[in-house]
Amino acid sequence: MAPAIRQATVRDAAELARLLTQLGHPTDAARIEAFWDAWAAEGNAAYVAEGEGGALAGVITTHRMLVLHRPHPVGRVTSLVVEESLRGQGIGRALMAAAERALREAGCGLVEITSNVKRADAHAFYESLGYERTSVRMARAVTPPSAHAAPPPASTAASRDRAARS
Repeated sequence: MAPAIRQATVRDAAELARLLTQLGHPTDAARIEAFWDAWAAEGNAAYVAEGEGGALAGVITTHRMLVLHRPHPVGRVTSLVVEESLRGQGIGRALMAAAERALREAGCGLVEITSNVKRADAHAFYESLGYERTSVRMARAVTPPSAHAAPPPASTAASRDRAARS
């Protein structure tokens, strides 16, 4: 039976933190709650597979971005994790299908995935879904101007637009 997939809300913060920590990105509910509104305003979304007893079976996060060199927005899967004990049951496939559907409905003409180079099993999974290795992603850590990890403010243009509609 296919898992029930729904869009995540800030009320899922504790379970999202648990799953993201399991993926290797330690976080906590308070941090997710603090970032949620700004994160969502920047074109991000999360979809979850419901598990038993209020626990989540998995989560996928996405980002929609406009780029100057493509005719349509690009959707990016930024994380995918399924509860370790539930892997191999189609939950990851269901989450990917939900993310692709949402990104397509948001106007994206391409869906790409970021995945740590060390995650060979994940790469094989994505390739089994028809994804191809098309580029190399390089990263370098930089120090943000602020010493604290507060979320960035909503964009100035978006704030002006909201104020103008008020």
